Amino acid sequence: MNEKLDQYLNGVFAPYDGVKSVAELKADLLSDLQERFRELKAEGKDDETAFSMTIDSIGDIEQTVQEVANLSRSLERQVLTNFSASNLPKSDFAGVTAHKGKFEASALRGSDFAGADLTGSSFKSSDVREANFDGTNLTDCTLYVSDLTDASFNKSILVRTEINTSGLTRAKFTNVKLIDVKLNMLDLRETIFENCLFSGVDFKYCDLRGMCLDGQTFIGVKFDNAALNEVTFRGATLKNVSFVAAVTWTSWSKKYYRAIKTISFDGATMDKLTYATLKGLDADLSKVTVI
Repeated sequence: MNEKLDQYLNGVFAPYDGVKSVAELKADLLSDLQERFRELKAEGKDDETAFSMTIDSIGDIEQTVQEVANLSRSLERQVLTNFSASNLPKSDFAGVTAHKGKFEASALRGSDFAGADLTGSSFKSSDVREANFDGTNLTDCTLYVSDLTDASFNKSILVRTEINTSGLTRAKFTNVKLIDVKLNMLDLRETIFENCLFSGVDFKYCDLRGMCLDGQTFIGVKFDNAALNEVTFRGATLKNVSFVAAVTWTSWSKKYYRAIKTISFDGATMDKLTYATLKGLDADLSKVTVI
């Protein structure tokens, strides 16, 4: 009869083969069932009745096993995606799936994340210089106080991504749609954006002096309190774009208004609201098309 109990549990636990915590649960449960069976036999029950009562005594075991398996797998994934404080330069993460991965305080210079799904992952205080993020899904990712010098972002997926106080010298964003991305307190003077669409992007307190943003599309973008001296938007499309200084009549705001006058909007297309805002800041809009 012990063999019959074992066969019964094998059937219940079969879908979770290889999950360590489930295997431990199975061993404990088998021992308990064998003991319960012996007790029922000692009470005078025949084999079939004792077996049936033994199985009934454990209730809905399949649901319990499933919950244990799900928890175990969740914990295993967390361990697998925690690479904090690791020394992993030139590592191959291409094509991996690592949701909510932890890459904090890690050495990842030259690592390849091409085509990976890093949704919800965090890079904090990490060396990610020369990393390859081409085609990488960086939705809901946070890159905070990290060095991304010379990193490549070709056709990367940037949705609600936050890059804050990080180094982006010579980092290259090409053919990227930046959706609701926060780029805060960044020096972007040597960052390259080519053929990009910016929708709902916030450039708060970024240094964009001298940047070329020609021919690109900006929808619902905020350049509030950004350094914009000599930026060019030639041939760009701007819709519902905000240019606001911190506080009116402060020395900072005066510099901000002077910087607006140095921006080139030649050949740009913009909606009436953006046009009115820039006109109020005395920007040169003589070669702009209003839609």
